[in-house]
Amino acid sequence: MRVRTSAKQLTTLACAVALIIAQMPKITTAEQRNLIAHPRTSYQFAFYKRHNRSYRIASALHFAHSKLHDVLLLTPFEEHAKEDAKLYKQVLRYYNKPPKIEPPMELFAPYAARATWRLFRTIDSVHLLHEMTEDVMSDRDVSWQQKEEKLRETYNYYQKTYQDIALSPAPLDVTMRRAGVMMKPYFSLTRNYYPKNNNFFYAAHWWHPALYETMMVSGNGQAQDQLMGQMEDLFRDQVVPGPPMRMLLSRELSPRYSRLSPETANVFDNLHMLHGITYDIFAYDGWTIKQKRTELYRVLNAMAYKPGDEKLIRKFELPKPEINPLAYDQWAKSSNGAMTQMMLEMLDEMMPVMHSHMSTSGPHDKMMNPEKMPHTGMNHGGMKHQTNPKEIKPHHQPQHSMGEIPTDMHQMHQQLKAQLKLKLTPGIQEGELPGSFMDAMMKLMPNMQMAHGGMNPGEVHPAMINAMLQGWQQKYGNLPDVELMPMDVEPSGIALVE
Repeated sequence: MRVRTSAKQLTTLACAVALIIAQMPKITTAEQRNLIAHPRTSYQFAFYKRHNRSYRIASALHFAHSKLHDVLLLTPFEEHAKEDAKLYKQVLRYYNKPPKIEPPMELFAPYAARATWRLFRTIDSVHLLHEMTEDVMSDRDVSWQQKEEKLRETYNYYQKTYQDIALSPAPLDVTMRRAGVMMKPYFSLTRNYYPKNNNFFYAAHWWHPALYETMMVSGNGQAQDQLMGQMEDLFRDQVVPGPPMRMLLSRELSPRYSRLSPETANVFDNLHMLHGITYDIFAYDGWTIKQKRTELYRVLNAMAYKPGDEKLIRKFELPKPEINPLAYDQWAKSSNGAMTQMMLEMLDEMMPVMHSHMSTSGPHDKMMNPEKMPHTGMNHGGMKHQTNPKEIKPHHQPQHSMGEIPTDMHQMHQQLKAQLKLKLTPGIQEGELPGSFMDAMMKLMPNMQMAHGGMNPGEVHPAMINAMLQGWQQKYGNLPDVELMPMDVEPSGIALVE
């Protein structure tokens, strides 16, 4: 016998199904897995064809960057020395026998690709920008007078095509202040505890600006081929065995290119710093992968393009405007430079805010006393981390205006600056407190309150971010734009050809 279902019954059934679905756990929407693709241009493959040795070296460098993601995510921090040495051997093998074609990052870091796909898209999009600008500089058919126009086309393509992930063209000084990573529990871990691979990346970050500046001083002619060969020999013989002790910025080692295309030069600096921040986040064993992703995506948002950033692209100074990119001297090797200066400035700018979070209850107050803070077992160099600052109740604290550091804080300030300098130097130095910079800060300032939650994944202390951005504005906001690079006369590179 046929059973007839009334409209009322169907309606009731539909409502019941809808109610069940509404009560089911929501499934996280997967990230769009779009890939980065080369546009067709007249200069496409020029770098690959003309400077194939350098193209293959770039592929080896990108292998190193890719592989470390999964090493940090999948191995315990306590095994850092063993894992650092193990990966570095692989990196050197790839460098000495580089692949003919660059493999995709997810091939060597499949776990990180699944967990943080936006990160890989962001990196790949800037790698594409690297390759397009290298093509422009390599192509003989793009006249010297056309280089600027073509470079601007590459940046416009990048910014428009990948606007959802595009990094800012503002100088790193600005984006680092937006990111606010110095007060996070992970800051400096990779630099200090994975020094072999960290230093190889510092060598790679010498290679990138040296490549552009070598082409800038050689012109389109035969000198470009000769000088590029010299640059790669120098990289092999001196830079890889004795890498710089800091991340060199574009304006330091490629000042001519930075004047010609400040947008792309700044984006490259922002990517290189993003690498370091990502590794620190992944190395930190106090958070779950979900928390690491939350923090990483916060950093990506902070370093992304913001309306008005184009007004800041030339707000930087050139320490060595006439530098010879083929002279690898002590200045290039030193840990002192634009990066160190930037970090020290940021610490100065945050000090008044930090003092406002000092407890008046004395050093035994449980607010930031490492011996009394709850922890989850992670231990970087013996320093235990506060994992849930929101659970701590704030105490009454004295208020001070921005820029004012009370007399009793000056000595502490100098001690913090000394520790920061040590933390900015790869490896562990004599007199350096173990762990991250936050560990050192907690040791020196055990009664500092962090009830604002800024140490939590995905969160920041707004007052500290504002203090740093105001500090940059006061120092550099009225700085004259760096001058345009004249391209009317093509260089020959004769003076530098051996």
